[in-house]
Amino acid sequence: MTFQVARVASKRWLSYNAPRAKRPIMLSFDTSRPKPLTKTSQIQIQIHDSAIHTSQTCAPQAYTSRIHASRIHTSTDRKYEKEKDMRNADPKVSDIGRAIEDDFATIRDCYATPKHPIVLAHGLFGFDEFRIAGSLLPAVQYWRGITNALRAKGIEVIIASVPASGSIEERAAVLGKDIAAKANGKSVNIIAHSMGGLDARFMISRLQPQNVEVLSLTTIATPHRGSAFADYCFDESWWHGMIPGLIRKLNEVGISTGAFTQLTRKYMSEEFNPQTPDDESVRYFSYGATCDPKLWSAFRKSHRIVQKVEGPNDGLVSVESSRWGTYKGTLVGVSHLDLINWTNRLRWLVWELTGNVRKFNAIAFYLDIADMLAKEGL
Repeated sequence: MTFQVARVASKRWLSYNAPRAKRPIMLSFDTSRPKPLTKTSQIQIQIHDSAIHTSQTCAPQAYTSRIHASRIHTSTDRKYEKEKDMRNADPKVSDIGRAIEDDFATIRDCYATPKHPIVLAHGLFGFDEFRIAGSLLPAVQYWRGITNALRAKGIEVIIASVPASGSIEERAAVLGKDIAAKANGKSVNIIAHSMGGLDARFMISRLQPQNVEVLSLTTIATPHRGSAFADYCFDESWWHGMIPGLIRKLNEVGISTGAFTQLTRKYMSEEFNPQTPDDESVRYFSYGATCDPKLWSAFRKSHRIVQKVEGPNDGLVSVESSRWGTYKGTLVGVSHLDLINWTNRLRWLVWELTGNVRKFNAIAFYLDIADMLAKEGL
């Protein structure tokens, strides 16, 4: 017995301490055909930012890279399975139309160019651009990098600028004048974010400016049926009159606040929509979005309020309210500000470092809308 124990112990000692022949390290993302790693082996990593696409080369790190890659795919698969289960379990979630999860993850090489100019119409508190320190710092753009990307593809782009918090009527009137001054008689396609879609609808249907011809209107997360969060802000049982009081103060100092009360669900359903029919000569398209805000997100509270009343939403506007005309689909995992490329870069960095894959690039999204308009003959 003692001899057997000693024999086993000696074998284990040899197995742990005896020199081993070096084996080639295997690293491959194609598990069916692994290849030995050599000194010249490299991995091309595509790094995608909102507007910049570069290729960097780095040497792989033994088995850790393989494990990390496996972890990325595993966590991503689990994430999508969870989202699919959620949509199947909740009738409201399952009724989001075509779920767009990764169609706009990267920028393609080729996009068709529309025949006519594209007008970008901003939402509430929007602007074309402003400068914090004159010419010392770059201008801050509402359409962050989107305008330049469209123009780089040969698309004529007009940036509309309307009163930031004015009423729909005020904003629509300025929108019509702005387009007339900048389009020089050309027919246009309007792409509108958030409240900008309501301005465009009012201009097309009610104002009908003679020197502006609109071929199509594509709305992105526009509250066509209002927002439950706007209702919440005017509910005195919660705010004790705080918001109405703030609006009165703003009006006293000359700041227009007509937009706020018009974004409630009651106003949109009882007044705006019945009095603002679609123009049969105009093509209407729309997109919605859903997100699941994290603890540090500014949309966490508003998302919960809208979710409870209207269902899936992007933090401010529900999918149900976003639908208008031909509904093109719902962008999954995209917030109201992600839609105009106002993305928290630190958030995405943490997201990717924890083994997740970024699935939405706003620039790719707008280039695809332009491509769609071109293929529609617009």
